[in-house]
Amino acid sequence: MTDAHHIGTALLLGLVVVTATVAAPLASARPAHEIPVSPATGNLSTPAADGWASVPAAEVPMTSAPSSVPNADDTTVERVHVQAARGDGTLYLRLQWDDATRDQSAASPEAFADQVAVQFPVNESARPPIAMGGPGNMVNVWYWSADAGTQELLAGGAGSTTAFGQPAVDADARYDNGTWSVVYARSVNASGTNRTTITDDGDLDVAFAVWNGSNGERAGQKSVSEWHYFPFGDGPSGPPYEALLWSVAGVAIVAVVGVTAFGVQRARGG
Repeated sequence: MTDAHHIGTALLLGLVVVTATVAAPLASARPAHEIPVSPATGNLSTPAADGWASVPAAEVPMTSAPSSVPNADDTTVERVHVQAARGDGTLYLRLQWDDATRDQSAASPEAFADQVAVQFPVNESARPPIAMGGPGNMVNVWYWSADAGTQELLAGGAGSTTAFGQPAVDADARYDNGTWSVVYARSVNASGTNRTTITDDGDLDVAFAVWNGSNGERAGQKSVSEWHYFPFGDGPSGPPYEALLWSVAGVAIVAVVGVTAFGVQRARGG
């Protein structure tokens, strides 16, 4: 086997290594806790709206909430798919999760409805405690229940929720083939005391909670996420970040090709 052949093989291996090295970051180029926000295409206020097909989804891991209530660690929802879109002065969120049963009634002590909630800091300058905020650092909660509909809440710690008199949030839900889909819609310009402000110039922290009624989940027995965020400000995520990675990959590949080609020429000349 000639030296040129050996060098050609090395070139191929080099390209594979470079491509594999860059492809791994590209697979998760978006930061781990970022949920992308896309431009809204048309009205997305219903779960089946066609425009959702073009909105990327983030898979948000869920775990049992740290709570002292009985059976707090007995929860079933392990992940929620979250999509976010903004347009025409409205922020839309679609949450989807697997649930084998459609639990819509909480009419008896043994029955509990499926529920979901989205939580934002009231004061975005600091993250509140993840468990419903705290007295000095409250959270704004968008809450939906299969038996009671939608509420907008203020909380300053577990058990301290208060409903807004004039809610700014609407929700629409659909259950289909073992999957709940709930869409929240809120005007970006909605104002009011203790209501989270949605701006254009910064990240907005967000967290999620889900209750599976057929598993007896209610109150503090629920699946919850860590804090994530919507990138409303400028940052290194999304397409520009991926473009940078591809640029680095291109430079690396050119370098491998150049060095190997030089080696091939030397081998032939020697």
